[in-house]
Amino acid sequence: MHQRLQTKTIVSVGYEQRDIDEFVGLLRSENVDLLVDVRLNAISRKRGFSKTALASALGEAGIEYRHERVLGNPKSNRDPFRRGDESARQRYEAHLRDHAGAVCYELVELAASVRIALLCFERDHATCHRSSITAAACAEDPAINIVEL
Repeated sequence: MHQRLQTKTIVSVGYEQRDIDEFVGLLRSENVDLLVDVRLNAISRKRGFSKTALASALGEAGIEYRHERVLGNPKSNRDPFRRGDESARQRYEAHLRDHAGAVCYELVELAASVRIALLCFERDHATCHRSSITAAACAEDPAINIVEL
C-alpha cells in the first residue's frame, strides 16, 4: 500500500476545456496512479483524449490507463442526464446495478491501495455520470473520499 494513502480517494475529472498537458499535470498534482476512463467509447475530437493518445500521455507520466466501457452512459441517456433529468439518472443507476456492479466494487477495492481518477468529458461532476459512479462507490464504502476536479 502506498504510504501517502491515508484515506480511500476517488478523483472525478472531466477534460472539457482542458488540453492534454494541463490534464496530465492536474492528475500528477493529485498523485493519481490509475485513470479509469468511464466513457462508453474512448474517442474524442479533442486532441490527446482518444484512447491510444491518452494512454500514451498518461504512461509517460507514470499513470496507468484503463477503459471500463461498461461504466459508460448510453448515448441516448447523456443529454437528459446532463440537463438534470431525474429519470435519466435513474436509468443510469439501474444500468450500474444491473451491468456494472462488479466493476464498481473493484474500483472501491482498488481505492484502498491506489489513487484512482474517473474520466469523462464533462468538467462539472454533477452533470456527468461520474457522479452516479462515485455515489455507488460511497454507498459501498462510506469512508471513500471524492475529489472533484
